[in-house]
Amino acid sequence: MSVFKIKGGKKLKGEIIPQGAKNEALQIVSAVLLSSEPITIHNLPNIVDVNKLIELVGDLGCKVEKLGPESYRFTASNINMAFLESEEYRKKAAALRGSVMLLGPILARFGKASLPKPGGDKIGRRRLDTHFLGFQKLGAKFNFDASEHLFHIDATSLTGCYMLLDEASVTGTANIIMAAVLAKGKTTIYNAACEPYLQQLCMMLNRMGAKITGVGSNLITIEGVEKLGGTEHTLLPDMIEIGSFIGLAAMTQSEITIKNCRIDMLGIIPEIFKRLGIKLEFRGDDIHIPSQERYEIETFIDGSILTIADAPWPGFTPDLLSIVLVVATQAKGTVLIHQKMFESRLFFVDKLIDMGAQIILCDPHRATVIGLERKQSLRGIKMSSPDIRAGVSLLIAALSAKGTSEISNIEQIDRGYQNIEARLKAVGADIERVG
Repeated sequence: MSVFKIKGGKKLKGEIIPQGAKNEALQIVSAVLLSSEPITIHNLPNIVDVNKLIELVGDLGCKVEKLGPESYRFTASNINMAFLESEEYRKKAAALRGSVMLLGPILARFGKASLPKPGGDKIGRRRLDTHFLGFQKLGAKFNFDASEHLFHIDATSLTGCYMLLDEASVTGTANIIMAAVLAKGKTTIYNAACEPYLQQLCMMLNRMGAKITGVGSNLITIEGVEKLGGTEHTLLPDMIEIGSFIGLAAMTQSEITIKNCRIDMLGIIPEIFKRLGIKLEFRGDDIHIPSQERYEIETFIDGSILTIADAPWPGFTPDLLSIVLVVATQAKGTVLIHQKMFESRLFFVDKLIDMGAQIILCDPHRATVIGLERKQSLRGIKMSSPDIRAGVSLLIAALSAKGTSEISNIEQIDRGYQNIEARLKAVGADIERVG
């Protein structure tokens, strides 16, 4: 297994281009199965999870043509449904949580599917009930084979209906929409997720001939159509990478420009970092972060301690809470980080405490960070990456720390960030992949 060896304390400088959005990519690549016509996708990130899903789509019989470093053409005109019963499919799908996104398109177009219990980050319980309850309301019948950890779904007659989702699940909403676009009649989804990734999916499906209205709201209406055609689609830049690079610049007192950010689709993210005292300059569609020796956390109007919590869009994404937590360790002031949506994503703060951070882990969901105000640097240590987002947060901490750090289990980081060490080296980071 590989290890990142990092010599921290260096100021960085330069430009960074964010990769295409991973969470959007998993939905968009799955959606190519809805049509037999060619679909071209640009700005696909070259990361493990996306590459595994592309491989899985190819194994199903979809023709996959690589047109460039980040561009692919998919033609799903000859899908082999027998592959869904193979041991190879079970093994590959079980190793990738994003494989659940294949269900909606396969059910819509072919009327049946099976799926092993998906894998993914160990960040707490991540149930699939929203997906299956939505399919069930459309008329699908499903069964979980506990002995083989396999879901079997029969959807030979999907029919539109009204449904109120029990949670505004992004992947659940996307999966149900992809199933509903080819169902008979009208489907109304209330309490739908409305993240930019989901808006992108809906706009792509509409270009393919779907009839989806309410895009960007929590009330989605879908008029089923008989078939969908081809299209061309470009992914958004990854908002999680953009937030990570803002945090990196602040922690390392660096001057960094993040290019082509689609600022109009970032929602509250820039504002949250501004509340930590980080200066951001919007230059067209680029975000420039000037070098800052110090930054101070705001308080609420009544003077009470700032609380930053995650919430469904347009609230603050849970994927950036770990970055905010790390950035706060060197700020002036105190902040309460409240992770509401997952129960195990704060279980990396022990490593930050070992590095010298002042953090009180109140419970599995809340941590109070008392900023060091740069009066003392974090110190380099040996640590392991528990998941994608925590891994990058620890990487940022290591780049700001005094001394040398080693991060193992970096395969987790590779699942979400493409060529991360090369891009960091390009702006002056001292980082090496060993092993």
